[in-house]
Parts: sequence; structure tokens; C-alpha cells
Amino acid sequence: MSSLPNKLNSYWLWKEVRDKLNVSNPLYKYWRDTPHIKLNNKYIFIKKHTLPSKYDYVEEILTDLSGYLPTRYASDALGINEHVFSYEKMRLYSEFEYKYVCDVKFVNIRKFFKENGIKVSNGATVHLGRLKDLEITQNATFYNLKNDYGLVVYE
Repeated sequence: MSSLPNKLNSYWLWKEVRDKLNVSNPLYKYWRDTPHIKLNNKYIFIKKHTLPSKYDYVEEILTDLSGYLPTRYASDALGINEHVFSYEKMRLYSEFEYKYVCDVKFVNIRKFFKENGIKVSNGATVHLGRLKDLEITQNATFYNLKNDYGLVVYE
């Protein structure tokens, strides 16, 4: 399966870690043995099980984000407007599962892919959109979704 729905399996949201530990925002930058990633130049995630031993007790109470992505990052990765994840009136809104962690909205991409039988290999590009807006090429796989939407995986 693609790395897209598994991107945060090994990470904690830094904002949640920071809030639980009551530490300063840039502290993670000084933890040499704690890798981190930044998504959309906004969200920072800290690698699981790499917190300094002084703080590792907090990992038991952090939110598991396996299968989830921040809605803004997910919309960019799927090539669709973020409004799909923002408003209940949007046709695909109810097809996704959502979770809030420290006021950041996450969408469960893994569950959506599994429920719709979507298979995406590593390095593939994914485009979710209205049927009339999708371009289907010879080396692409098309998935017809509900409410006049589809998903194309470009290998």
C-alpha cells in the first residue's frame, strides 16, 4: 500500500506532545535523537519512541494517528479542494472519518481506501475529484466513488 495513508503511523503530533509536557514550542529542535517531519510547512510530527527518556512517559497518553492525515495535507495529496473535508454539505464529507487532536482536524485516509478497495503503490499519484474533472490515462487505475466522484491512481 502507498505511504500516503501510512505516513503518520510512526509519529505523534508535536502540538499534542508540547501541550501534555507543557514545554516550549521549539524544544524538539534541540532533541538530536528525535527525528521529526513537517507537513504543509505547518504541522510538526515527532517520531514515536524517540522522545528523550525524561519525557517518554507521555507517549502512553498521546493520540495514535495511524491512517490519519491533517485535512489540509490530505487535500493537497489527493488533488482536491480542502472544502470536501470541511463542510457537512459537501457530497463526500460523510464518506470519511474525522478526528480532532489539539484543534487540528485529521481525516482517516486508510479507512477510506480500504472501504473503497483502493490500492495505491508507493510513488503513485492520486487524484480525487468529480468524474468530469478526472483525466484517465492508459497507465492509470480508476475507482468510481459515490455522488459523482471518482479517484484515479497514476502509476
